[in-house]
Amino acid sequence: MTKQNVNTELINIDDFLQGSPLPYVVLDDSHTNAAYPENKLEIRGGGFGSDAAAHPTNANQFYVLADRGPNADFEGIAGKGKQFLVPDYTPRIGLFELQADGSITKIKEILLKDSSGKPITGLPNPKALGGTNEVPYDVDGQPMTVNPNLPFDEVSNPIRTDIKGLDPEGLAVLTDGSFWISDEYGPHLVHYDADGVEIARINPFASDERNNVVIDGKRILLPPEFTKRRTNRGMEALTITPDQTTLVGIMESSMDNPDQSGRMSSLVRIVTINLDSGHIAQYLYRLDKAQHVTSGIVALNSYEFYVIEHDRKFPLQDSSAQKLIYKINIVNATNVETIASTDSIKQDEAVGLTVNGQTLEQLIAESEDNWQVFESINIKPVKKTLVVDVLATLDYPHDKLEGLWLRQDGSLGLLNDDDFALTDSTIINSKSTVEQKYLDSEKTIEDANRLYIVMPTEYN
Repeated sequence: MTKQNVNTELINIDDFLQGSPLPYVVLDDSHTNAAYPENKLEIRGGGFGSDAAAHPTNANQFYVLADRGPNADFEGIAGKGKQFLVPDYTPRIGLFELQADGSITKIKEILLKDSSGKPITGLPNPKALGGTNEVPYDVDGQPMTVNPNLPFDEVSNPIRTDIKGLDPEGLAVLTDGSFWISDEYGPHLVHYDADGVEIARINPFASDERNNVVIDGKRILLPPEFTKRRTNRGMEALTITPDQTTLVGIMESSMDNPDQSGRMSSLVRIVTINLDSGHIAQYLYRLDKAQHVTSGIVALNSYEFYVIEHDRKFPLQDSSAQKLIYKINIVNATNVETIASTDSIKQDEAVGLTVNGQTLEQLIAESEDNWQVFESINIKPVKKTLVVDVLATLDYPHDKLEGLWLRQDGSLGLLNDDDFALTDSTIINSKSTVEQKYLDSEKTIEDANRLYIVMPTEYN
């Protein structure tokens, strides 16, 4: 970072207008807004909200991550998948600055590129390297195929995948100006230089030659059970410890480990990777409810972190909505990588630790009471303490809370993911319809990327 970027004069939280909008451009306005057919759908770029992180030296600048691009749930002739409404979209990082008057300006965008410098896409990976058979569809609702000029055929013209495709969700900014990003496909952890060019990668696939992080002669891989992530529920959040030694990532939900029998447990996995030693540890996080997701993490030091947990409900549509920020501590939590095998406890090469032949996810999906079983065999989840009840503190109307910017005064910048301002597709007469994303049931308030700032209770 150049010296002229240094700015430690932090804008006062008391002077900040909550819900300050992030600037955006219109990516596409050629589709009809299904909610109001007389209007066009405005696909916005935008889409900055998958994660956020502080600029290392400028107190009022923050980086925000956009995901794989404007997409919507879709089911067509090839099965369930996603419709990519701007198929050539390149996932990217935005750098923004909070101004003294509370407004936000965009400084620049950094497009993500492969190791050769070519911009990547957000299309799904092949199954062997991170895909979950998620079918990509084009703007006309047709499967995206290897040969786009020919009809879809499973044998002669199969579904197109992209080994370089990424669905970015977690962002860690390093003091040298580079970035680590986690995604929901592999999951992949990818190291990008300051210009967005890939320089390193860590994932659970031993056959992937792009896994080029080697420490003491050993190639570093994620534990193999991470290949069991659910579709669109991968490594949702990522951070790096202040000493720049350790990446810490958290999965969005319980995994399909070993299969869907592990789904919908309240168990979420945290993984730490020491970039100096190569040491990998895993810890368990217990969701308040199995239906919740974790969507943001930021390091306070080497063992304490803030974590976002929420339910994806719209507060204006459901009064039971919850958006919570916990402080977690891993000091007394059990690193499940270190548990020795016994007659009933085994370290399985494919699914990780098992107890009486069941994966950890299976046990908790079977019964919440099995957290006590873990306790009886000395497996302890991370300790968590509520530090912000967002809906009790702020007028926060959004469904998704994913960006977490730790500011120099200890306050937290919160950013929502507006999904490029569109909602999932529906099918009417075999045609796709997409509508603007609205916050209220009456469909009068459009969603948009906004910044909120709150002080955790431990500072009050």
